[in-house]
Amino acid sequence: MTVALLVPAGSATQGDAILAASLENAARMAVSDLAGVQIDLRVYDTQGDPAMAAQMARQAADEGARIILGPVRSAEANAVGTAVAADGLNVLSFSNNPSIAGNNVFVLGLTPDNAARRVFEYAARNNRGQVMVVGEETTSGQLVMAAINRAVDGTGANVVASETYEFSQQGIVNALGDISRSARSTGAQSLLFTADSAGALPILAQLLPDNRIAHPQFQFMGITQWNIPAATLQLRGLQDGWFTMPDPALTGQFEARFTQTYGEAPHPIAGLAYDGIAAIGALIGTGAPDALSRSSLTQGSGFVGVNGIFRFMPDGTNQRGLAMATIRDNAVVILEPAPRSFAGSGS
Repeated sequence: MTVALLVPAGSATQGDAILAASLENAARMAVSDLAGVQIDLRVYDTQGDPAMAAQMARQAADEGARIILGPVRSAEANAVGTAVAADGLNVLSFSNNPSIAGNNVFVLGLTPDNAARRVFEYAARNNRGQVMVVGEETTSGQLVMAAINRAVDGTGANVVASETYEFSQQGIVNALGDISRSARSTGAQSLLFTADSAGALPILAQLLPDNRIAHPQFQFMGITQWNIPAATLQLRGLQDGWFTMPDPALTGQFEARFTQTYGEAPHPIAGLAYDGIAAIGALIGTGAPDALSRSSLTQGSGFVGVNGIFRFMPDGTNQRGLAMATIRDNAVVILEPAPRSFAGSGS
């Protein structure tokens, strides 16, 4: 079975060459791990460009690909989906943007929707369900805020307030007063941050406690992985905070194997390529003639990859089993392990 892998090699964007190589290596590792299933993996370079990605997808279809794994970014994934729709090919994109999902495009990435739902459910069960959301005034920040507002339904938690800040150090400083007043006046038990370690999270973690917004009165929560990079674990304000992460036992095994095999650590999203091949291999292994169809891809039992269990939904988004974690004494502690199976079927 021929599978096309679209990676951003040839792009002018810094880091894309490393990302492309890491995705390809992870995919090849997954192919070698398959038992009784033969996959002919063919790699196509998109240069990080939607038009080139569409051209490569067309070439892959002409050369016999039965499914497309990748590309990484939203605009490329949209272009690829359109380019091969008439061929009946499905696209498993590495994007984490749920808004591009649908038709023949599926999203493999760890979406903010999944993380937010997991956090809300855990908060509601632990008497921290009155939540104030703190987000940034950027395009990505708005997308994450929308995901959070979608995710809260049915979790038992409530969003009691939302506060935003201009995405700059001064913008955060200027917003601190409003954030602090809102936290105190709305009955918020928790503050949920959209920011990650590369953005505003370290500044918020420092300045909010200085404004007497801190644990244990307020529970800090995040939908990004606070263990990446490891230096984030040293932040005083994030001690005892809650965040989600993929199954650490499985990701740890993958990272160790990858490093041993290739002599360097995998890119943070390289495991998505492994997950995609694992799902494709499991479906091909059934021997069903429609193994890579939409109905097969959206089977309720899902799949197991190096990030844990996951399944594709009929709307092209995904559900992933995530662990709940906290930081104690500058180290990650798992509060609740990631589930190892889905209790119900997809809907």
